[in-house]
Amino acid sequence: MPFKPDHIGHFPTLAGMRPPRIARAIAWMIVIVVALAALTMVYVPWVQTAPGRGQIVALDPHDRVQSVTALVPGRVDRWFVTDGQAVKKGDPIAKISDNDPELLDRLAAERDQVHAEIASLESARAVASIDVNRARTLFNEGLAARRDYEQAQIRVADQGAKLAESRAKLNRIEVSLNRQSVQIVRAPRDGRIQTLNAAASATLVSAGAELATLAPEGSTERVVELMVDGRDIALVRPGRRVRLEFEGWPAIQLSGWPSMAWGLFDGRVRSVDQSAMPSGLFRVLIEPMPGTLAWPGDRFVRLGAKVRGWVQGETVPVGYELWRQLNDFPLEFGTAADKSGAGGEEKSMDVYKKKKK
Repeated sequence: MPFKPDHIGHFPTLAGMRPPRIARAIAWMIVIVVALAALTMVYVPWVQTAPGRGQIVALDPHDRVQSVTALVPGRVDRWFVTDGQAVKKGDPIAKISDNDPELLDRLAAERDQVHAEIASLESARAVASIDVNRARTLFNEGLAARRDYEQAQIRVADQGAKLAESRAKLNRIEVSLNRQSVQIVRAPRDGRIQTLNAAASATLVSAGAELATLAPEGSTERVVELMVDGRDIALVRPGRRVRLEFEGWPAIQLSGWPSMAWGLFDGRVRSVDQSAMPSGLFRVLIEPMPGTLAWPGDRFVRLGAKVRGWVQGETVPVGYELWRQLNDFPLEFGTAADKSGAGGEEKSMDVYKKKKK
């Protein structure tokens, strides 16, 4: 027999039971939350972003940290600077002495000897040239054999070859002497010494070995170097807006709702590398966005400081973004202008289909 509501009077205990008020409140709260979540998933917009990490670098290579290297082999005989010291262009940094302290004297003596050889060869060549003229005159008058005339020409050519060899030897000695004479390593530009290779004072160094690290000072054009995953790099192109969070600068980031973020700065994509780095990530250079809040000064954000960035993409519903991330799908391509990379393939396929028909 089916149960009817008017039969509840036969069960006084059941009739006396009522759901607790807190249970009804919780049930209504769950219903409201589910409804709000559904509405949020469908109607609330979310800005897609391609995240990346990187650092601040100088756009001009001359403004980046530079290595000061040894010009000649030897050992560091004296340091003229210390860590953290400011230097001007041309200031001495270190003095390198050769392993042979008498090398310069011997090179100078060898140069003088070659000079004497060249003077002797020039004199012998001049005499040989006179003999050639005399032999030519005698040969034309029939008073000398052709062989004598040819041998005189051979002696002139031989003296010329020896003279050229001596001059080449002199050039090599001059080059070695000039290189060994440049034993004072100087600062290539204004800056501050970051670190010194202290081990160079106790060991032998070769030409090109790093002696110190110089950090240029002064106003530099800064950019952010972001590393972006290859899955999202197809949507990153010059002109894209980027939100940046600098290390040491207080910030609150909500990537999907940029208007609610605090402490972040705006930038735009300057360039994108065509090939990946050895780590598999792509390098993206970010420059300041004109007309927006300026980036923090050098006092707060220095070269090499770490940066987090979010390259902004298309605006999609929250539900779609959640579904995309759960399925590990790439970002939305968006408008037809953003599909320029794929448009060529689609047009080529259409042309192929028409030709096939």
